[in-house]
Amino acid sequence: MRHAGTVTDTTPGAEARLAELRDALEQLRLPLELAEADAARRVRDASIRQIDDYVAPRLVDLDAPLLAVVGGSTGAGKSTLVNSLVGHPVTRTGAIRPTTRQPILLHAPTDREWFASTRILPGLARITGVRRDGHLPASRAGDDPDATLISSVVLLADERIPERLAILDAPDVDSIADENRALAKQLLAAADLWLFVTTANRYADAVPWALLEDAAERDITLGVVLDRVPVEAVPEVEPDLRALLASKGLGAAPVFVIPETPLDELGMLPAGAVDPVRAWLESLSADRVAREEVSRRTVAGAVRRLAANARVVAAARSAQLAVAEGVRERTRDAYAIAQERVIDATRDGTLLRSEVLSRWQDVVGTSDVFRSLESWFGRARDRATAFVRGHPQPIREVEVEIEHGLHAVVVDQAGRAAADAYARLRQSPAGRQLAADTTLGRESADLDARTSTAIRAWQAALVDLIQERAAGKRGRARLMSLGLNAVTVTLMVVVFASTGGLTGGEIAIAGGSAVVGQKLLETVFGEDAVRRLAAEARDDLERRVAALFETEYERYDLLLRLVDEGPGPDDLETAAAALERAMRSVGRDTAADALVEQVDPVVLEKPEETA
Repeated sequence: MRHAGTVTDTTPGAEARLAELRDALEQLRLPLELAEADAARRVRDASIRQIDDYVAPRLVDLDAPLLAVVGGSTGAGKSTLVNSLVGHPVTRTGAIRPTTRQPILLHAPTDREWFASTRILPGLARITGVRRDGHLPASRAGDDPDATLISSVVLLADERIPERLAILDAPDVDSIADENRALAKQLLAAADLWLFVTTANRYADAVPWALLEDAAERDITLGVVLDRVPVEAVPEVEPDLRALLASKGLGAAPVFVIPETPLDELGMLPAGAVDPVRAWLESLSADRVAREEVSRRTVAGAVRRLAANARVVAAARSAQLAVAEGVRERTRDAYAIAQERVIDATRDGTLLRSEVLSRWQDVVGTSDVFRSLESWFGRARDRATAFVRGHPQPIREVEVEIEHGLHAVVVDQAGRAAADAYARLRQSPAGRQLAADTTLGRESADLDARTSTAIRAWQAALVDLIQERAAGKRGRARLMSLGLNAVTVTLMVVVFASTGGLTGGEIAIAGGSAVVGQKLLETVFGEDAVRRLAAEARDDLERRVAALFETEYERYDLLLRLVDEGPGPDDLETAAAALERAMRSVGRDTAADALVEQVDPVVLEKPEETA
């Protein structure tokens, strides 16, 4: 419900920007336990609560009833003050602490709808209070303190409360109960104005002053009640308190001094003791201009705090992303090194050692090559033809040895990369938090199978490539004569036959193997085509190896995606800046509009016509 006379055309932009900031805060992730993370999470959560409890509903209606929260230290006399403002006991007082566990919100009967809804303080359940008949003393007023009702608020309508104002008796800000202290801070954050109660003995305490400094930063409307002051101490204590307030930027806050005086039989202050406080509250609530100025000032201060908080959270988010990126670089580097080692092994002849070379010699008779290359071609064709016809040949053995060698290199290097990446991950506290799964230190359980599948897929792709490139009748005839499988294995040997990693006799054997294999392929495809064919085969293999290592690395990247998910620091800062810009128009014309409404319209008489 919007209240009559409310300026509503200046807030929709701010409402939308506020919703965007809230969404960004709620979706933001701070999963790493960095030094500033816990504090930033608390700031984020408190900001979301204040948006829900106060800023969002207040932006909807600047002229809605004001909420005055009465707060202060233990034993300051908050409940006694509230009872005296109302004129009869409604909230319990006493020596046993805490007396105020369940906050009580006193409102005018006509304002019930605003406070009964969950537009403000939506996290607190509503309980409708009923005033007890009879003259109960303040020590027995209200319900018995019940810690289980800490998450609710009692709504109590009272004719003595002025319209457009509610008074909320909050728990002690320095309560012995953690949940009470937290609730007190939440309620103060949801207030349009604070009525802060302290005593001559407690006015310099650190806890309340931390909250008062917060009030100064938020520019919230504040009234300070200096309670139970010995008459002789007033000349000393009051100026000192005012000086302290001024030093904190709160010099404009009114100070109401209540001298130390006996309470009556109902536990009430003498009539007239709280009249100045009541008059101040009524002056704020009765005048629309004053009321909206309080609302505008408080909500503007709250938004400034929200924007500042958003930037604090954004900085923490930046730190999380920076740590994640550092971990990502270190772990990715471990896999990049391992992948490069596999590629080196396919380039430097490592895969043609021992058994592979032995089997290849059985196929091509390398020792005869340099004496009679043409004679070798004839024998190779005969052997290939015999293979195609089903005679046992070592071609398949060469293929198997190459497959096994390549498989072993990939799996070995993946295991080394996993161990290296895991060690790098554990170098920082944040990394150790992510490193709970010790299997990250080994290659994936399914890597064996995936590597075998990738190698077979590469071999199958070579077959397709060879068939595609064996163009022309002569090429196809040579391919059929030699046998598709023999040509495929020959191409693999040529791809792997660089001599960079071999020594001694292996160099001559592998080098001869490469020459023989290349000459054989040239009889089918031609010299230039063989070079292109080998390059394409190598590129395809390297892509498949890269895909295997990328999948292995994804186990680490998946951990870091938990950090990456959600809004980034720029999103928060942009949302905060947009809200600040939108707030510049909120309530800008409220005072002028209100003054116009208070002035009787002037009716201009039509001038008489002259003849």
